[in-house]
Amino acid sequence: QPDARTAVAGADLVALVVADGPATKAVLGSILPVLGAGVTVCQHATIGTDEVAALAATARATGARFLDMPFTGSKPAAEARQNVFFVGDDDGTFAGVEAPYRRLAKACVGMGPVGRAMAAKLAFNLMIANTYQALAEGLSVARAAGIADGDFFAALDLNVARSGLVDLKRGKLEQDDFSPQFSVKHMGKDLELVRRLADGLGLRVAQTDTLASDYRRRIDAGDGDLDFSALIRAVR
Repeated sequence: QPDARTAVAGADLVALVVADGPATKAVLGSILPVLGAGVTVCQHATIGTDEVAALAATARATGARFLDMPFTGSKPAAEARQNVFFVGDDDGTFAGVEAPYRRLAKACVGMGPVGRAMAAKLAFNLMIANTYQALAEGLSVARAAGIADGDFFAALDLNVARSGLVDLKRGKLEQDDFSPQFSVKHMGKDLELVRRLADGLGLRVAQTDTLASDYRRRIDAGDGDLDFSALIRAVR
């Protein structure tokens, strides 16, 4: 924590990229003494919308500005500077930091005020997790029926069910390679967050409830640090 404070001292832009809400809160708390007017805090972790609101209030109490900026894209996308940032901005703050972020990203998409960017990110991760599980179950059925992976994916390339996620995870499935791009434990955390958000909004997300249970089981089985493509093991 003292190292974080030293790193931030004198900075105009502070980017918080850690694992979860408690970690983000801890880091922000440690650097509060060196924040103030002229500093913009950009929060990039995928956390709860309620946590985002609390962090914004804490940062702004020092005179700093705050942006809600979760992003999407796995490790290869980050290395290629192809991540997409969703921007929650209450007061036009993003204009002051847009230039460096445009160099880091494929796109920066405004979503409205602080909190809405995080809601969008959680909604997208819900879709990614459920879409991947449909792929894992479909491939498992095809394999059990005697269809070779090559034939399955060649036919899928011509089918409406093909997606960017299929293209991203195909190699991992063919090679049984679960080295992490985005881990089971992090996707599992996001599913719990989006379930909490949906519940607060009065929505029923039954498929996600079931899938979140599968994630908890795989984490308990020791798969937490693997890529979330390892959720094919829930089918096996």
